Amino acid sequence: MSTAEPACYSTPEESGLRVETLSFERIPNQSRLFLDYLRDPLALRQFYPSAVRFHHELPQRAQEVLTAHQVDRGKVCDALQVMNTRWGAGEGTLKNIQLLRDSDCLAVVSGQQAGLFTGPLYTIYKALSAVKLAGCLMQRNTKAVPVFWIAAEDHDFVEVAKAEFIDRSCQLANVEVSTQLHRDGQPVGQVVLHDSITTVVDQLFELLPKSEFADEVEPLVRSAWQPGRNYAEAFACMMTSLLGQHGLIFLNPLDAQLKKLAAPLYAVAARRAPEIAIAVESRSRELESAGYHAQVMASSSSFPLFLHDEGGSRHAVVRADNGKYKAKATEKEYSAEELASLVLEAPDRFSPNVTLRAVVQDYLLPTIAYYGGAAEIAYFAQTAEVYRILERPITPILPRSSLTMIERHTSRVLERYGLGLADFFDGLDPVLSRVVEEHLGADTAKLFTTSEQNINQELDNLRQQLETVDPTLASALETGRRKINYQLEGLRARFHRAQMARSEAAHRQLRRAFDQLYPEKSLQERRINIASLLARHGTYVIDWIYNAINLGSTEHQIVYL
Repeated sequence: MSTAEPACYSTPEESGLRVETLSFERIPNQSRLFLDYLRDPLALRQFYPSAVRFHHELPQRAQEVLTAHQVDRGKVCDALQVMNTRWGAGEGTLKNIQLLRDSDCLAVVSGQQAGLFTGPLYTIYKALSAVKLAGCLMQRNTKAVPVFWIAAEDHDFVEVAKAEFIDRSCQLANVEVSTQLHRDGQPVGQVVLHDSITTVVDQLFELLPKSEFADEVEPLVRSAWQPGRNYAEAFACMMTSLLGQHGLIFLNPLDAQLKKLAAPLYAVAARRAPEIAIAVESRSRELESAGYHAQVMASSSSFPLFLHDEGGSRHAVVRADNGKYKAKATEKEYSAEELASLVLEAPDRFSPNVTLRAVVQDYLLPTIAYYGGAAEIAYFAQTAEVYRILERPITPILPRSSLTMIERHTSRVLERYGLGLADFFDGLDPVLSRVVEEHLGADTAKLFTTSEQNINQELDNLRQQLETVDPTLASALETGRRKINYQLEGLRARFHRAQMARSEAAHRQLRRAFDQLYPEKSLQERRINIASLLARHGTYVIDWIYNAINLGSTEHQIVYL
């Protein structure tokens, strides 16, 4: 993609930030599909028919999106105004909701599950990517507002119950909400917090460092995460407090009014369920034939909607051999037409599965683009078939901004030992060994290297002589060489450990750097919560993140604070 242009007005330099980039090809565990999409999305038009190479090409599809958007904007915006006002929305957000009422206004969308204390850092990055692109489009005279879709219908509570952060001793720590709050199959957004959330918040601030920002940050968190409030509401309140000044609109799909508005699409999807299932299964085979993976496990018997019982728990619906559909937890069977009728009567009893979710989102909103991560980009390769069957414009997915934030004390450690983020990808032990070899025990390390070279040279000389006497002796020598080198390698590793034991400060600094930059061998953005940065830098860190986001980059950005 192109570099940022004047219309994308915010730059890292405005906040005095230093930013380096790292290709995703150098980052472990990236799928081939994701890497190829970053390299050239147009080459994958077979799977992504609306792909764009540059974000400034998006206005070209505005008319198609506006023409296809038939949902009553007024009712959508009425619902958005009520929920965002309840969450403490500021003037910027309310103005954007009003702007969305205009028939020529588009939406830049991103979304994520409602994580504890907003979840991993990439939740913030996704939201601000949408904010920044909406601003860029406005600069180009394309009316657009940013919307964040709270994935409140998701039922995987374990995934959102824990928040990880760097504690006051600069080590990885976490706090967790009891999973007993969640009933099996219950949408996460409906989980109601009880008094124990106060204890969880207490634990968070006991573990975080004390700073001059505590008086600002602690009330922000406590006011959002209160007993009696459900998970989606608490998440939305905290996100609004952090990002509301940017005019970001939040959307909870569990809202009854939005459910009613989505019901016609639900009904069409129910009627065409067999076509959808076959198409997604076929697309999965196409992906695998092309050497890629299918993110969604596809089956010709699947149904694109979950059915919720009277308690609100959701159940997958599958097609039986007789062509009827039934929820896995019940015996009652339905035809596709019966389910379509039930959807129109009681839309709150249904929610979309992963292949339909994005289509519902873009049915309710005039979506010009969606910001997603690697897994979502993979989903979209299959979801494109659902858009096609339901005769909806296929939304282009843009790779969200990906960042690692490096604080000053960690930056000094990296500079002292000549290290970078990529050096941690093989784990901490190789980093410790390198620091010993190059810095803490360099003289001894050189002696090891010299000794190994001398020993192997002498063994080479001996081998030449033995071969003239008896070739089998040369073979025996090689066996001995391997044992000698193995012993030397073991001794060298013991030397590394002994040297690190003597250099406790260095070991502690490197351990902390690993926890902060690549915790549990994952990118920082996938594990660490925004509370880590808020406690150390206050809410101004949100502005730094906003300015660090580069819409024109598809590389991982390393931001020095």
